[in-house]
Amino acid sequence: MDELSISAGKTSANPSLRSPGVLLATWFGFGYLPKAPGTWGSLAALPCAWVISMYGGEWALFAASIVVFFIGIWASNFYMVQSCAHDPGPVVIDEVAGQWLTLAFVPTDLIIYAVGFVLFRLADIFKPWPACWADQKVKGGLGVMLDDVIAAIYSGGAVYVLYQMKVI
Repeated sequence: MDELSISAGKTSANPSLRSPGVLLATWFGFGYLPKAPGTWGSLAALPCAWVISMYGGEWALFAASIVVFFIGIWASNFYMVQSCAHDPGPVVIDEVAGQWLTLAFVPTDLIIYAVGFVLFRLADIFKPWPACWADQKVKGGLGVMLDDVIAAIYSGGAVYVLYQMKVI
């Protein structure tokens, strides 16, 4: 959609899932679930992370998080153009990339994944520096994705340390 269409108000508040960009940005519609779309996006990321990690290992999950990061920049930009909103709630592909990165270097284990989920959600919500800086200063799809990846570095580091210390 071009700039003229956006300024003319010809966009939808909730763009259709028929578009591949919207489908990916909302992680197959999970971002459209009511209340706490980021939590839904993180939850939806867990089964995918489990499968990728089980069949490909930790480096495959790490690589998948990087691939989703770059796809997410494009998909987030696409969604923002369609909805005329900056960092709209239904865009949850950033949570997917962040959740996968959080879990990339720990074993595939239900308890570890649960702890990783909680720690990532906390880091994503509270946005420790420089995630808060990225959230406020970096615009567009890169900004949408970057703060979650930074939060994932914190949560992933914490999960890894807890695992190495045999706390989880």
